[in-house]
Amino acid sequence: MKTGIVELSSDHPGFHDPVYRQRRDEIARIASGHTPGTPAPFIEYTQVETDTWGTVFSGLIELYPTHACEEFNQVIEELGYQRDRIPQLREVSAFLEKRTGFRLEPVAGLVSPREFLSALGQGVFCSTQYIRHHSKPHYTPEPDIVHELMGHAPMLAIEDFALLSRKIGERTERANDQQVGQLATLYWFTIEYGVLRRDGALRAYGAGLLSSFGELRHALSGEVEIRKLDPQVAKDTPYPITTYQPLLWEVSSIHEAFEIMDRFVRTIV
Repeated sequence: MKTGIVELSSDHPGFHDPVYRQRRDEIARIASGHTPGTPAPFIEYTQVETDTWGTVFSGLIELYPTHACEEFNQVIEELGYQRDRIPQLREVSAFLEKRTGFRLEPVAGLVSPREFLSALGQGVFCSTQYIRHHSKPHYTPEPDIVHELMGHAPMLAIEDFALLSRKIGERTERANDQQVGQLATLYWFTIEYGVLRRDGALRAYGAGLLSSFGELRHALSGEVEIRKLDPQVAKDTPYPITTYQPLLWEVSSIHEAFEIMDRFVRTIV
């Protein structure tokens, strides 16, 4: 079913909500008209959208001290996010550019793995500006502004993480389709769902974990299989996208993840 420029699957929480679908189309059109390299367009978020942000924010902020890596907690404090205000993409992008040179570029929705990864190699993160449906604030079937700003943005302000992101993306241009698929899988297991173990304690550094209240709790519950990161094995390992992750790959530090991936991408010729 398609009633506008944004297609939603029938099991999407907002599929039967015409107001939500109209709003998604509105924000998509704004992103589509954006000139790359210029400040992201200002979005005047509604009270419903702000309340949705606030609900997720409140749940996550309670978990971060015991579930997120130390580097993330330092940056999230510096960013000064608030429960009652959705940050503007242009503000956070300016913060990142000063810290690591990364820029947040607004997009209307999902882009292809090759396009997304190639942008990372150039220090550009393709970011959405819409927010998930208010009926299920702790669930989203796709990246949204909560995922981008609560998960990815703080980590992209950390030099080792920014370098890791660039490293995964920079070889995409010369990779064949199979290799792009493998790089996308490794992106999933590191940038999205990576964990690190420091002084015996497991902590999250992946954005998919850091932006999901339920996933973050589950990841550190002791019920998930944890393996040492091995790109040669992980690159061909399947993973679910609609349920909690049953398998996570650990490193001792974000810098170690960068070194491991650096060695791997050099094998792509």
